[in-house]
Amino acid sequence: MGSRTFFHHREEEQKEERQQSLQMTSTTRKKKFKTSEEEETFSLSELSIAAALALTSEIPQDYKLRREAAILELEQRGQKRVRFGNDMEKLEKEVIRNCRLLRVRADRKALRRKAVEKAREEKEYIELRSGRPPMFWIPLRVHEVWERMEVTLACTVLASPPPQVTWYKNGVPIDPRLAPAGKYRIKNKFGMLTLHISRCSMEDSAEYSVEVKNQYGEAYSFATVLVRRYYGKESGFDSEIYKRSLLAREADFAFPLKPLFSREKEPFTLSCYFSSDLLEHQRDITWFRDGELLQNSERWKINYQDREASLTVPCAYKEDEGFYTIRVPSLDGYKEQTTYVFVRDAAAATAGAPGSPLSVKCHDVNKDCLILSWVPPSDSGGSPILGYYIERCVAGSEDWVPCNDKPVKTCRYPITGLAEGQTYQFRVKAVNKEGISHPSKPSDPVTTHDPSKDKRVTVVPYDGGRKIEIFKDDLEEHIKIPLPPTNVHASEVREDYVALAWDEPDPRGREPLQYYVEKLIVGTNSWQMVNQDMPANSPRFALFDLAKGKSYCFRVRSVNKYGISEPSLPSEPVTAGAKLATLPPPSQVLAFRDTNTSVVLQWDKLKDGLEPLGYYIYCRETGTEEWETVNNKPVTCNEFTVPGLRPGKEYVFCVKSVSEAGLSESSPETDPIVVRPAIACPSAPREFVLLNCGKADMTIGWKAPKRKGGTKILGYFLDQHDASELDWHEVNTQPIPQRVYTVSDLEEGHLYEFRGCAVNMAGVGEVSEPSDLFRCEEWTMPEPGPPYDVKCTEVRDSSLKLHWEAPLYTGAGPVTGYYVDLCEEGSEEWKQINKKPIATTHMKVSDLETGKCYIFRVRALNKAGIGPPSLPSDPVVAKTKPGTNEIELGVDEEGSIYMAFEAPEKNDSSEFIWSKDDEGPPDAERTQTEEKGNKSKLILKHPSEKDLGIYSVEVTDVDDDISASCTLTKEDLDKLLKRSHEIRNPLIKLISGWNIDVLEKGEVRLWLEVEKLSPNAELHLIFNEKELTSTPTHKINFVRGKGLVELIIQNFCGDDKGTYTAQLQDGKAKNQFTLLLTDECFAKVAEEADAKRREWKKKQGPHFIENLTWKVTENCEVLLTCKATNLRKDTSFQWFFKQKARAGGVFDPQTGIGTLCIKKITKADEGQYKALVSDDRGEDYTQLDLTKGAFEDLLKELCRISALSATPLKIQPTEEGIKIYTDVKYYTDYMKTTWYHKEKQLESRDRLKAGSTMNQIWLHILSPTDADKGKYTLELFDGNNSHKLSTDLSGQAFEDALAEHRRLKEAAIAEKRRARVVQGLPDVATIMEDKTLCLTCCISGDPYPEITWFKNEKVIVFKDRYKMDVKGTVVTITIERVCNEDTGKYSVYVKNKYGSETGQVTISVYKHGEIPIGMEEEEVPGGIITKKPK
Repeated sequence: MGSRTFFHHREEEQKEERQQSLQMTSTTRKKKFKTSEEEETFSLSELSIAAALALTSEIPQDYKLRREAAILELEQRGQKRVRFGNDMEKLEKEVIRNCRLLRVRADRKALRRKAVEKAREEKEYIELRSGRPPMFWIPLRVHEVWERMEVTLACTVLASPPPQVTWYKNGVPIDPRLAPAGKYRIKNKFGMLTLHISRCSMEDSAEYSVEVKNQYGEAYSFATVLVRRYYGKESGFDSEIYKRSLLAREADFAFPLKPLFSREKEPFTLSCYFSSDLLEHQRDITWFRDGELLQNSERWKINYQDREASLTVPCAYKEDEGFYTIRVPSLDGYKEQTTYVFVRDAAAATAGAPGSPLSVKCHDVNKDCLILSWVPPSDSGGSPILGYYIERCVAGSEDWVPCNDKPVKTCRYPITGLAEGQTYQFRVKAVNKEGISHPSKPSDPVTTHDPSKDKRVTVVPYDGGRKIEIFKDDLEEHIKIPLPPTNVHASEVREDYVALAWDEPDPRGREPLQYYVEKLIVGTNSWQMVNQDMPANSPRFALFDLAKGKSYCFRVRSVNKYGISEPSLPSEPVTAGAKLATLPPPSQVLAFRDTNTSVVLQWDKLKDGLEPLGYYIYCRETGTEEWETVNNKPVTCNEFTVPGLRPGKEYVFCVKSVSEAGLSESSPETDPIVVRPAIACPSAPREFVLLNCGKADMTIGWKAPKRKGGTKILGYFLDQHDASELDWHEVNTQPIPQRVYTVSDLEEGHLYEFRGCAVNMAGVGEVSEPSDLFRCEEWTMPEPGPPYDVKCTEVRDSSLKLHWEAPLYTGAGPVTGYYVDLCEEGSEEWKQINKKPIATTHMKVSDLETGKCYIFRVRALNKAGIGPPSLPSDPVVAKTKPGTNEIELGVDEEGSIYMAFEAPEKNDSSEFIWSKDDEGPPDAERTQTEEKGNKSKLILKHPSEKDLGIYSVEVTDVDDDISASCTLTKEDLDKLLKRSHEIRNPLIKLISGWNIDVLEKGEVRLWLEVEKLSPNAELHLIFNEKELTSTPTHKINFVRGKGLVELIIQNFCGDDKGTYTAQLQDGKAKNQFTLLLTDECFAKVAEEADAKRREWKKKQGPHFIENLTWKVTENCEVLLTCKATNLRKDTSFQWFFKQKARAGGVFDPQTGIGTLCIKKITKADEGQYKALVSDDRGEDYTQLDLTKGAFEDLLKELCRISALSATPLKIQPTEEGIKIYTDVKYYTDYMKTTWYHKEKQLESRDRLKAGSTMNQIWLHILSPTDADKGKYTLELFDGNNSHKLSTDLSGQAFEDALAEHRRLKEAAIAEKRRARVVQGLPDVATIMEDKTLCLTCCISGDPYPEITWFKNEKVIVFKDRYKMDVKGTVVTITIERVCNEDTGKYSVYVKNKYGSETGQVTISVYKHGEIPIGMEEEEVPGGIITKKPK
C-alpha cells in the first residue's frame, strides 16, 4: 500500500513539472499544494458549470476594440512583446521545490497517524477476540475452472471458541464419504477453512456455501464454482458456457410471433410473451414497423405487463399493414422477433365497390397548390377502377370538400385553390361501375407556405448562439415593373393535366409577385391567357382539359402592384393527353414450401430500370375461381411469405405490379403447390438416458428432435467420449434407425458421455449437447430400470393419452406394473396418478385442468420394488388445438363401414398408424386401410361385435402430435349396420306421402313425391288390386327427374272409392306407398270436388274476385269497394241498399272495380249493401252487412280517423265569451267527447256551453272570469281508445283572450246601435215629367240619428218643390212636378255617435210617351215606375 502511494505522488509531481515547464508567462500565480488525502476533486456537474461559465462570459465591446487596435499597432511596428521569462522560471522552480518538501513532511505525518490508528484497532480486536460469534474475515470467492481441473475454496473465519464447520453444495450438505474416493477434501487450520474438489466435471458447477456455528452465533459465506468446457478458439470469456452463465437469467421469447389478420377501421393487438419476467436491462422494449421505430401515442399503445409485451392499434388502416418487429435488449446485443400484420379491406358499403386507396401523401407544397399522390387499392371489386375522387378539409374539422368533379385516372393529381398558411388534410376514394369505396386514411396535416422563403434568408451566427437574419428582399433595389420568370417547363404531364413550373425572376423586387400563364397551340401564333381571373401565387400551375394529342407551348408573366412583366421565354412543346401506361407484371413467380400454413413466393424484379410502388400478391385454392388478396399494402421486396393458408390444400399464386397508373396485368400463375412444411435438416436429438449397463457395454436412449425437418428421420449418428480422454469417437458409421442403441467395447469403471445428430433427406442435423457422464458399471440392482420414450398423444382440453416403452433392464424379475407421476410445469412436486400399478404401457389421463402445462414420468415395478423414474416427458398443455380433427365414423357409397381421419398437416413421408385397443394394428383379415391425400380410411370388411373397441390413429414424421381415437360401441355399430343395409338394400326415399288436391274445375289429383329417380325407374299403380293405365278420365303422370307420381281423375264419383297403391322400382331400390280413400275421407273429397265444379261453371260468366268491403278514408268518407272480372261491354253493374237500387256508385269496366262513396255517414246509412254484375252469360253478386256490430265497427274506425284528424285546441275570443275548439274532418254523435278543466270534468250550464258541428267541437265560456283560468282538456273516445287534446288558458293567454272578448263585445253593441238605413230605397227609379216623386226609407239608431239628403253629392235644401217628412223611423222625401233637372243620384245620410250609413237611389226623368230602352216597367204607388237592370 505504501509503495502504491509513493508512485502516485511521484506521478503527480512529474505532471506538475511538465505543466510548469510549458508555462512561460509573466504572471506569477500562487499555488497551494495538497497531499493526496487533501487533494480537491470536482464533480462532473461542477466542471460542466465552470466550462459553461467560461464559454458564455461576455467580453465588453470597448475591450475588444482596444485589443484589436493594440494588435494592429504591434503588427505595424513589427515589435514583439517579451516578458522577463528567465527570472520567472527560476522563481517558480524554487517555489516547486519548497512545496515538495512540505508535501513529504505532510505525508510522513499522515502515515504516522495511520500507523497509530491501526495499532489502536489491533489492540481493540485482541480485546474483543475472546468470546465472540463467528465472523468471516476473508469470505469465499467465485472460482471458474476448466473441466477435469481441481479447485480449492478457501475462507478465513474469526470466532472464539472455534466454530463447527459444515460445507454445502446447492444447499445439500457435502459428505466426502458418500462421494467418489478423493472427490472432496475438507480442512480447518487456524481459522482457514478449505474445500478441495478434484477432477471437476460439469456437475460440479454449483453454488457452494460454508456454515460456521458456535454458542455465540453463526455465519455463512457463499461462492459459485463454474466449470468450463474447452471449445477451441472460442474458449475463455468468449466461450459458450461463460455466455450461458451470464444469459441464464435473461428472459426469452416464449412463443414465436404469428401473423395477425385484422380489418380496416377495427382495432388489433399484437402480443409477445416471455418465458420469465424481464430483467431491468431488458425492459427497454422497442417496436418497429417496416424498420420504422414506433413511439407510444394515440395511434400506438405500447404496454408490458405480466410477461406480455403488446402493441395495440385502436383503429387500423391499410397503412398499418407491414412487418412488425419487437426488439428486447440483452447482454450480448438484443433479441428480436418479426411477423407480418395484414389489414383487410372494410366491408364495402355497396356490393362490388373497390377497396379504399392508401398512403395519401403531399408533395411540392407551395402557397396555393401542391401535388397529391396515393397508392391504388389491391381490390378493384371485380370491375376496373374508373378513377378517384379527392376530398380536403381544414385540419381539425370534418367538413370534407370535393377537389375534383370528374374521376382522376392516375394516382397523382395537383390540388389548386388553397389558402396560404392554412393547414389541410386530404383523402381519396376509388370508384368503379358498381359504386364508390370507403375513403382512405386522411393524409398527414400539411401547411401551405412559400418554399423559396428559406432560400431568400441568410442566417449569420455570432457571439455564442446568437444569429442575424438577412432577407434578400431587403438588399434588392426597388424594382417596380417585375422581370419575367425563367426556366418555364412542364414538371408533370398526365392524361388529365399538365403541371407547369418556373423560377422566380432574379432580382424579384420587394413586392409580392403573382403570375399569369399563357398557352399557344404549336403551329399557330395566338397566345391565350389561361388564368386571367385568378393569377397564380406560386411558381407552379396546373392546366386541365387540354385537347388530347395537341402540342402546346407555355409562357409566364410576372405581376405586382406596379404592373406586369414581359412574357418569359416559351417552354418546350408539350403534348397533352398521353395516357400513362401500367407497368408489366413481374416474371418468374415461384412458390416454395415453408410451413404447414405458409408458402414462400419469389419473383424477378422488373427490368429496364422500372421501379414500381410495390407488388400485390393474390392466391387461389385449386378448384375454385375466386382470387383472394394476400396483402393490401404493396410490398417492395421480391420475396414474401404468404401465411394463413389451409394445411394440406393446393394453391396457385400470381403477382401484380403497382404503379401510379394502377395495377398491372396478373403475372403467370405459379405451379400448384400443396401447403406443407419445407424439408430442412432436423434439429439435434436430446435428453440422452442410460437404459442398461453391462461390464463393457451401455444401452443408450434419447428423444427425437423437436424439429424433424418436414420429412422422415432416416437415422442417427452417435459419438462417445471417455472422460479420461480429450477426443470424441464415432460410435456408428451407418445411421441407427431406432432411438435405442447398445454401445460396446467400453472400459469398466470409466465415465462416458454421448452426443448425437439426426439425419433426414435434407442432410445431417446439428449435434446435440453432450449427455451426462455415465459410469460403465454392470447393473445388479434388483429393481427394474427406468422406462423410456414417454410421450403424450390425443391431447384434448381435459385429457390425454400417455405412452411409454418398458424398461430394458428388468432387475430381479419381470415388470409387473407401472406408476405414473404428474407435475405441473414450474413446480417440483410430483404427484402419483394411479394408486394401483397398471400392467400396460399406456394410460388415459383425465380430469386435467384446461390450459395448464403438465409433465409426466413413469416408474416400473417388479417383485423387488419400484425402479428409478423415466426421463420426464416434454411439457404438454391440456388444450385442444384449433383445427384438431377427430376420427369420423361412417358408411361409404358401397355400404362399407369405415373410420376416417384427415390430417392436413402431414408430410409427404408421413404415415397413418392405426391401432386397436392400444395392442397394435387391427386384424388385417377384418380391416382394410386406404389412403388418399391427407385422409386415411380404415374399412371393416365383415362388421360384427368382434370389431368393437377403441381405435387409435397417429401420424408419423410431424413435429406436433397429430393423433385421435374413438370407441366403436354396440350402439354405434347397430346404427352403422342399419345404414349399410339401407345402402346395400336401398329403399326409395319418400319425401311427401299421398296428397289429395281438388283442382279448380273439380278434378281430383292424387300425388306423392319421392327422391329423384333415374330414367329407368318403373311405376305400377294398383287400384283395388287392379293395375291402372293412363286414360283421359284417369290420367297418370310419372316425372322421374322430380320423383313425382300423380293421378288426375276428371269426374270424381263413387266408382273412384277404394285403395290406391304406387309400386316403384329404380335399380336395386324399390318401395310402395298406399292411399286408403273411403268413408269420410272419400265423402269430404267428393263434396269439395262437386263445389269447385259448380264454382268453376259460375266463373265462366262475370263474377267477383274481391268481395264487397268498406274502408274509411282520411277525409272521413266511407268507401265501399269490390272487384269483378270476366267482363264484357254489355256487362251491367248495379248497387243495392236495403234491397233497393241505389245511385251514386262508380264502376270502371276496365279494371272491374266498383266503388260507392258515402261522404257523411249517418244512422240512416245502416243496412245491407249489395253489388250485382250480370250479362247474358250469368250473374254474380257480393253483399256487405253494415248493421249492428259491423256498423258499429265502421263508426269506431270513423271516429278513430276523425279523432286523429283533430287539430290542437285553439282559443277564440267572441262577443259572448271565450271559445275553445278543435277542427275535425267529420264529427258524429258516436264519438264521445268530454271536457275537463283542471282535470275536473265539465258539464254544460249557464256559463259553459259545449257543442259541436259537423267539422268542429267546441266549449264556449260565457262572460269569463278569473275562475275560468287553467288547463282545458278535450277527451275524444272513438269506442276503443281515448285521444286527449289540451291547452292552457291562463297567464297572458287568458288576459289576451279576455281583452279581445271585451273589445268584440263593445264592437257588437256599437254595431247594434249605430245609425243605418234599413230598407226602402230602390237602386233606380224612373218617373215621367210633371209627376210627383216620393222616396221613402226606414232608418234606425240609438240615439236617433241625424238625417241629411244629397243630390249629386250636394245637400238638398227642402223648400218649394222639395219636402221631407219624418215619422218615427220612416223618412219620406217628396219632389213635386219633377222635370229633367231632377234627374240624378240621390242619397240619404244618417249619423249618430256610433256610426253612419248612406242609402242611394238613381232618379231618371223621361218625357211623355217615352219608355227607357232595356228596362222593365213596374208600377209603384204614386205613379212612379221603378226600373231594374236585366
